[in-house]
This record gives sequence, C-alpha cells and structure tokens, in this order.
Amino acid sequence: MTDFVQSTVQHGLGILTLDRPQALNSLSLDMVRSLTRALLDWRGDTNVRAVLVRSASAKAFCAGGDIRFFYDAGRSAPSGGSALLEDFFSEEYALNHLIHHYPKPYIALMDGVVMGGGMGIAQGGSDTRLRIVTERTRMAMPEVNIGLFPDVGGSFFLSRLPDRLGTYLGLTGEVIGAADALHAGLADLFVPSSELANLFALLDRNDTDHRTVARRLAAQFEAQAQPRDSMLARASTCIARHFAHPSVAQIMDSLARDRDPFAQRTLTVMQKRSPLMMCVTLEQLRRGAKLGIADCLRMERTMVRRSFEGGEVLEGVRALVIDKDNAPIWSPRTLEEVTPGMVTHFFRPVWPAWAHPLRSLA
Repeated sequence: MTDFVQSTVQHGLGILTLDRPQALNSLSLDMVRSLTRALLDWRGDTNVRAVLVRSASAKAFCAGGDIRFFYDAGRSAPSGGSALLEDFFSEEYALNHLIHHYPKPYIALMDGVVMGGGMGIAQGGSDTRLRIVTERTRMAMPEVNIGLFPDVGGSFFLSRLPDRLGTYLGLTGEVIGAADALHAGLADLFVPSSELANLFALLDRNDTDHRTVARRLAAQFEAQAQPRDSMLARASTCIARHFAHPSVAQIMDSLARDRDPFAQRTLTVMQKRSPLMMCVTLEQLRRGAKLGIADCLRMERTMVRRSFEGGEVLEGVRALVIDKDNAPIWSPRTLEEVTPGMVTHFFRPVWPAWAHPLRSLA
C-alpha cells in the first residue's frame, strides 16, 4: 500500500482506507495501483468475503482525480500524449471496470465529498454493491466545470438514471446531498455520521453478510433522509421536461422560457460551463445509454485523450485551481460557435482497436 491507501482484513471484511486528507483523497496513480492490487489479491482470497472502501477523514470520501497533476502533465505534453496521463487514465478506468465486475460484496462509504473519480470507485458493481451516504455527503460529477466530461464510467451510470437526472447532473455538474443521491439511484442507504463508529463495530463483529448488517442499522434512520423530500424529487418534473430536448441549446432555451426559480438557477449554472464540453457530454450520455460498461470506458478513454489534445481542460483547471480566478475563457465561448464536427472529434478513434489501452476489458 502507499502512504495514502491502507488495507486490512478483519473478520472476513477487506477494508481499504483512503488517507490523503490534504488533497481530499484525490486519486494519484499510486493510489489507483494500490486499490487495484488489493482488490485483485482479495478477489480469490476465501478469507475475504466482502470489501469496504472508506476515508480516514470526515471531510471527503474522494474528491476525484488529482487535477493539479492533470494540469502539470497536460502542459508538459501539449499534444495530449503525456505518458503519465496515459497511465493514469488507463489504469483508473481499468480499476472502475474491476470494481463494476467485482465478485464479492463491495461497500462504499460515501461520507463527505464524493466527486469525479470518487464516484468511479463508488458506483461500480451491480448486485454486489452497497453505497452508503451520510448527512455530510456532497456528491457531484462536476467535470464540465473544468472543461472535461463525466468520465470514470459516467457514460454508463449517469445515462441509466431515471427522469433525465443523469443528463441534468452531467451537464450542470451540480452538487447533491444524501436524499438526492438516494432519489436518483446513486446511493442505497443512509447512515448518520454519528453512527459510523457503530457501523464499523457491527461490521467488524460480523463475518457472514456484511450488507445485511448495514441495512439493519440504516433502517433505523430512514426518516432522516427521505428521497421523496429531496431537491431532485421536487424538481423531477422540471428536469425531465427540459433535459429531454435533443441539444444543449434547446435545453437552455427551454429553461430560459420557464419562470420557475429552479429552472432559472439551472440556466445560470449552465451559462458558466464550457459550451463545447456540455455538448460533448450530452452526446457521450446518449451513446453510453446503448453501451455496456466496458465499451463506455473505452469510449471515455478515447475522449479523455482528445480532451488533452485541446486546451479546454487545462483552461478550466487553471481558472478553478491554479489561478483561482473562476473566470475560464472557454473555446468556443458560445454554444452557437460549437459545430457538430467539434463534438464528434472527441469520439474519433485515437488507436486502432487492437492497440486500444482498454482493449482487454470484457
């Protein structure tokens, strides 16, 4: 393990603890490799019957990838072909795929900030997963805010949310809480942060069905995070109506004609995002809805290479993290300047099929 990922096995539970608090557990390449190595080791280990991924700090589960690293590596290779970036995204997406198909119960404790790459290591899996949120959960796929797109499998899990919620979250990058996550289908259980120590103790004493233990505890607190009372639930009709339109321009035009305060706030948010990357994201989610997880990740791997060939993501990170002026100069500056060719360029193959970095994913 690295200094930022600890692993231990207790009573049949493999525990992976992210411990990089000064960076909100942003994923480095070493952290991706440590997580992958542990999951591969435990996959065939009969002493490990379930896996729990958690944070050592209350502030964040995982805030995503290390965008300062993206910026430095991207600037060092203007053509987009930085070897460090290539390795990071190829290995991160392979980790997302591993988690999605993990054969043992996989429990993600999404306490605090859960964004970008943090969603990638929390949303994977199907019948085997359990995603727990707390009142401190702050969840988002905010990539359009830095000139990128919702990757780490976002093509797959956002495109499958009901009522156009995935389109709304992907195009706006908005942050949601525990009840919203439960309503959208991005979380399964709510446990108050004050009960986490009790949850760990119960899991530690149980060596059979860890998910059942978590569900029994969470059942006591259902009233504290009601999906039907969430912001997304209240806005679901509005979201479904506006985000069903076939283009970003039509979505924003529809929002502009709606005097509802939620619609107006959403329009204001989208006016700050990268016009190009909102259009790319909409196309990505529509393609992803028809693809399996492996093909979604292969598509995203191509898209991220194309992203670093251009300057949009570097400008977004500069404005948000480096200079912190929050005034990115997007290119193009307006939706009217975005052409279909600019969008489809992100999906054009970079490598022949036999040489794709994720060609082995099944």
